[in-house]
Order: sequence, then structure tokens, then C-alpha cells
Amino acid sequence: MAKNLVIVESPAKAKTIEKFLGKDYTVMSSFGHIADLPTKELGVDTEGDFTPKYIVSKDKKDVVSKLKRQAKGAEMVWLASDEDREGEAIAWHLAEELHLDKDKTKRIVFHEITKSAILKAIENPRDINYNLVNAQQARRVLDRLVGYELSPVLWRKVKGGLSAGRVQSVSVRLIVEREREIQDFVSDASFRIDAEFTNEEGKSFKAKLPKNFDTKEEAEKFLQQNIGANFKVTDLATKPAKKSPAPPFTTSTLQQEASRKLYFSVSKTMTMAQRLYEAGHITYMRTDSVNLSDDARKGAKDEILKAYGDKYAKSRQFKGKAKGAQEAHEAIRPTNFENHTVNADRDEQRLYELIWKRAIASQMSDAQLERTNVKIEANNHDKQFTANGEVLKFDGFLKVYLEGSDDEEEEQEGMLPALRVNEALENKYITATERFTRPPYRYTEASLVKKLEELGIGRPSTYAPTISTIQNRNYIEKGSVDGIERKYAQLTLKKDKVSEKALTETVGSDKGKLVPTAVGQVVNDFLVMHFANILDYNFTAKVEQSFDDIAEGNEEWTKMMKDFYSDFHPQVLDVAKNAEREVGERILGEDPETGKPVSVRLGKFGPMVQIGSVEDDEKPRFAGLSPDQTLDSITYEEAMDLFQLPKEIGEWEGEKVEVNNGRFGPYVRYGKKYVSLDKGEDPLSVDFERALELIEAKEKADAPIYEFDGKPVQKGVGRFGPYLKWNSIFINVNKKYDFDNLSDTDIEELIEDKIRKEKEKVLHNWEEEGIRVEKARWGRSNIIKGKTKIELPKTVDATKLTLGEVQDILEKNTKKKPAKKKTAAKKPAAKKKTPAKKTTSKKTTPKKK
Repeated sequence: MAKNLVIVESPAKAKTIEKFLGKDYTVMSSFGHIADLPTKELGVDTEGDFTPKYIVSKDKKDVVSKLKRQAKGAEMVWLASDEDREGEAIAWHLAEELHLDKDKTKRIVFHEITKSAILKAIENPRDINYNLVNAQQARRVLDRLVGYELSPVLWRKVKGGLSAGRVQSVSVRLIVEREREIQDFVSDASFRIDAEFTNEEGKSFKAKLPKNFDTKEEAEKFLQQNIGANFKVTDLATKPAKKSPAPPFTTSTLQQEASRKLYFSVSKTMTMAQRLYEAGHITYMRTDSVNLSDDARKGAKDEILKAYGDKYAKSRQFKGKAKGAQEAHEAIRPTNFENHTVNADRDEQRLYELIWKRAIASQMSDAQLERTNVKIEANNHDKQFTANGEVLKFDGFLKVYLEGSDDEEEEQEGMLPALRVNEALENKYITATERFTRPPYRYTEASLVKKLEELGIGRPSTYAPTISTIQNRNYIEKGSVDGIERKYAQLTLKKDKVSEKALTETVGSDKGKLVPTAVGQVVNDFLVMHFANILDYNFTAKVEQSFDDIAEGNEEWTKMMKDFYSDFHPQVLDVAKNAEREVGERILGEDPETGKPVSVRLGKFGPMVQIGSVEDDEKPRFAGLSPDQTLDSITYEEAMDLFQLPKEIGEWEGEKVEVNNGRFGPYVRYGKKYVSLDKGEDPLSVDFERALELIEAKEKADAPIYEFDGKPVQKGVGRFGPYLKWNSIFINVNKKYDFDNLSDTDIEELIEDKIRKEKEKVLHNWEEEGIRVEKARWGRSNIIKGKTKIELPKTVDATKLTLGEVQDILEKNTKKKPAKKKTAAKKPAAKKKTPAKKTTSKKTTPKKK
């Protein structure tokens, strides 16, 4: 057994560190946190000093046992978890759960996984920082209190299965409020004047009038004034300018730029960055600092001199603007600037190159520009056209990198031809185009992160999980908004003649932007109505500041909890008792047949229309909204139309044909088959002739296109793109293939590749028992028997499992548990003091030793 045990969070990190240490060191992984609050109870002593009850979960008990055995035989244990608050808490839990001797335990931190950084850390160990641990505890406990107390109120007052959270609910509020700003926005029209001129050398360039006209009449009058006009350059101003590089990446700016340039989601960016960090390619990726160490700046300068030359080098140190930024940390940068790329997965490689370019550019010279502003006048009116251009004199950092922008309207200035004052210009045309003011843009994942950071809400480690949570909870979705068609006018003056044409444009369309669902809007409205203080942006930012103060040792975490809970808990009890249940409900009118109220509200399965109420003698009638209808916008007439569905419209080959609305849109059903209507097609307008057209197209599409191994092959297009279906197996067809013109060889290749992958996935297959073990995502494995699927933790080597062991796991996980009393579980107000004897950890509140 090695003299030294080094414990890190992840196997990948362990593997990298092992390369740098000799035979006297064993490196093991804790696989993240080994202890946490229990999942089936509050786990916080709210009647005392808010002591958390930490437990080791089932899937971590084996890990803890192995670490304990190894630690017992080691002369020194090195706790090497990440240098942030989560990492400090992991180190503390390890010290407590493994019962480590303080004299034989050292805490080491490093912001990059390189040999020099690891050896330097070992030479400079420190104790566990209990201020950082307490800051993490404060966040964990406060978020547990908010989630566990608010969620049951939502179950009772809004809809079962909902959840609330301090940062997630504020994030949803931002998106809901933005959506309503867009819905309430009223566009103002004006006419923009653009022109094209040619100089004496015949070179063309564009110019515009600085101010728009308010009306079509004013714009037309201006065009008439330009008939027969002579134009010349009246002023020409040229001045030098410069562009400076952006600072190296923080977590937030990396997420934003990877979204703009690589089209990565926030969670994907963090997954790729984690892998790069653990492989030793980049520094720690959860940081809000823009600092670079002296060594890093020297490394960047050496590489710039070698790759680009002396005139491209300019050493800089940046100062961050983020609230609570920890300037002692470093920005995200390569560990070795000599590596312009790395040998890794393609997406990891792309992200690394983005990080390298941003970091190296931050230490490069400014770009030198020459900006030109031209004014053009006519001989018969006093309004002047302007044209702007810029010339790049020295590229500087632009040789490597230019920061992206979220401004979809940003116009790039182009180059202008050589011009001189009083030079005569020929006008090719002048247009007056009707333009409309635009509503605010919907948030992307990246722009939401930017907004949260500006408000001081959340921290680098919270953005990705927050955005994933609100999407997984179906409060927010990456919407595909179709928009609406709008007409606009364009007047053109050409060859001294004014003409007009009517044009159309689609406005309000968005893809991949964050759009609130009906559930998200109703939950937000309820929380804002009853818990405005919790969803207040300033309050949430103030809480983050308190966490920072605790981390710096300037505030007592238990006092913060008491101050918060003394106001929060009575408020929860009051809302649970007194709040009306009909949140988000709108009364639209009365049913003409029964006189009962017609309302629209959120139901168990989503937004719905209801005739009558539960208080009626007869059961109320329900109808689900179609995907393009919302609780806010549906009208009485549209609501009543929904009760005409499902509507039977005929018969086809002995099967009833009906039209209806479904979860994913309107459809025609015949027998057990379904066929979707076209986008925007009203199901009530579909007659039997239209249905027959859709059915025949569906039957034709479903007809076999080939036979493989004696079984038919069909093709189709589903929610996730084009596919083949063979032997009850669905096979995705990627862009490598021409889906409309698949050859026999293509089809065979796709099926054989799918069969091979399915075989490789199977680790064990006991056919007689009907049990198999398969590879799953993220290095895990699944045990499958019939409809039962049990996910095994990463720590289990599934390849070594025997049939008996698998049967034991199935038996343990499929035993029927005694039913719980529902009444006790659903009382949000009930608070039980956690018995001290149930706490697994010896110490639940860290104290300085």
C-alpha cells in the first residue's frame, strides 16, 4: 500500500494526476460529493441551529468503504478536490466520513492539472477552509429550505409534481417577464432612407439618412425632392481608431461565446470544459476572475513572439466587473500556450481552440484602424446623407480572435472607395423602406447567463444546472416560434421616377430561444403573487452577497439562516392556508347549453378549457389546448371549438377516421395509426377528403422501401429527424446520407451498423432468465428485465457481474415498499426536529480545529 493517498472528485482527474506522482502515491476518486442532505426529508434542524443532517447515499457507500480502507493504511492523506466552495465541502465531508486524523491529513489546491502545479501544491498544503465550507453549507441549506417548503405549496395550490427554487424561480421570472414584454409590445413604423452612389471612378458605396421619416407621405415627399438633384461630397473626416482585445474567459463569458460561436448549450460547454480541465489542458473552469498569473502572461508572450512576432505582443492584466468575483483565482486559459490545439474529441478540441484564441489574444497588440465619415449633400434640399467605413491598418489581436456579439441588429462597417471633398457623385437609387421598432429579444441560454451575472444572481457553478433544471421541469423550453407575416411598403427613386411596392416579412420568429411554457407562467405568477420577496432580484443578489461574506469569514451562516427563516416560514404557512387555488384561471364566458362557466386553466396534463366546476352536481367537461394556444391568449370562441373534438369524419377500410388535437399538435387518426396535420392547419377545417389525402400519403410513406434479412424496411421522419424502421428497430439517418435517395448499400450499411452497435452495448445476456446488462451513458450501465431498468452507479464494474449478483440487485430494487401515508407527506407546514442520533456524520457543523 502506498504511503500517500490523494483523493480527488473524478476518475479522469485521478488518472491525469497519477502521471505526475511517483509510486509512493495512490490517487483515488470520491466521484463528487460523498455526503449530502437526504432526499426524502428536509434534513435541516429548523427548530434549532439549522444543523444539516448529512448522509452517505447508497451508491456512495462502496466508494466510502474503499477510501476508508486505503486511508487507514496511508501515512498521509491529501484532499485534492477543486479549489471552489463545492470542492472545499467535498474535502470536509471526506475528512469527517473517513474519520481522518488531522495530523495525517493535508488539503491541497491547484487551478490547473499540470505536474508543476501538483508538485507546488504538495509543497504548500493548507488546512480545510471552514469559511468556504460554511458558505457552501449556507447555499445548500437555504436552497433546500426554499425548495422543500415552496414545492408542496405549489402541489396544493397549482398542480402536483411542481417544484420551486431560489435561483431557478428567479430565472423563470426573467424569461416570463421578457415574453410578456414581447407580447405587449406595440411597434411604431417609420421610413428609413438608404441610397447608393458612385464616385467619379465608377466605384459604388452605400449611404443613409441619419434620421427616419415618421410617415409615408414625408418619405415620398423627400424622394420627390431628389428628382434631378446633383450630389457631391461635402465633408470627409478620417481619424485613427483602435480596437482592444476582450479579457480571457470567465465561466460566464465562456458559456456565452461558446453559444455564439460553437452553438453549444451551457451544460455542454461545462461538460466539455470539465473534460479539458481533468485532462490537464486548461485551468479550472469555474471562475469569475479575468486575471492571468505572471507565469501565464509570460507563456503567452513567448508564444506570441514565436508565432507572430514582436509587434503583436502586449502584456495586459484585466480587472473583473462581476459582483463578488474572486480575483485570487485565474481566468480560464490553456495550461500550455504552445499547444494551439489538443488531441481530443472534436467538440472538446473546438472549445479548447476558442479558449486558446481568447487567452492569447488578450495578450496581443491593439488593432489599428482608420475610420472615415463622409457627408453627402444635394443641391436642392438641406438633408445630408452619411456613409461610414473603416480600414484595418494593423490587425494586432484580430489576427487570432474577435469577440462575438448578441446584438442581432449590429451592422459591420465596410470599406469606402477613395473620395475627396466636392467630388461629384452619381445617385443610382434612393429607397424609403418602412421599418418597425422591435420588441426585446428572447433570451438564449447564454444571454440569460449574462443577465443573471449582471444582476449578481448565482455564481459560476450554478448557471448550467439552473438552466437545465428549468427546462427539465418544463417551465421553459427552447422554443421554435413561427412568427407572423407582416406587410410593409418600400418606395424607390430610380432614374428620376418614384415607384412603390408592397413587401412582406416574417416577424417574431425565433429558434432555440428560451420561451416560457404555460406551466412556467402559472407557477411564476403564483410565486410572484405570494412570494414576491423571494423572487425579488435584489433580494436574490443580496443572498449571494451574504454567501460571499460567509466565505470571507465576515458573516455567521447560522445567523443568516435564522434571519431568513423567521420571515420565510410564517409566510409559507399563511399562503398554504389562505391562498386561492385558482391561479392562472380565466373565466371566458358561459356555456350556452348549460349556463355553466367556461374557464381556462392549468390542469394535471397541461393547459385546458373547462365547462363547469368540481362543485357542480355533474362532472365538469374538459378539453386540452392545442400547442399553439396559450392560457393568456385563447378566446371564448376558440375554447368552445375545442369541445367539438375529437370529431369523426368518415371511415377508411373499415376503420373509423377522426380528427383531434394531441400533445404535439392536431392529427388524423384511423384505426391505430396517426398522421399529423400540416403546421397551422385547423383540425376543425379538415374534411374526409383532406383526411384521405393525408392517409394515402402516410400509407405510401410507410410502405416498405427494401427488404433486409427477410424483413421489410420502412422510412419516415419523426421528432428527431429522418429514420429507418426495421425489425421493430428505429435507425437514425444522419446527414452523411441523402435521405431522399438512399441506395440499397446505404440501407444495408445503416442497419448493419445499428446491429453492431446494439451488440457492442450488451455486456451480459442471460436469455433464459430474460435478463441483460447494457452499457449506458456517462460510463454507467443498466440491468434490464422486461420493463424493469435499473441504472448502476459508475463505481460498479458491470463486466464482472455474475447472474446471481444481478438477480440479487433486481430483487432488492423491485421489492414492493409499504405504502406511505399521503396525508403526512403533503403537509408543507409540518416540521420535525431531526433526531441527532440519525446523523451519520460525527460533526455536522464545521468548526475550526
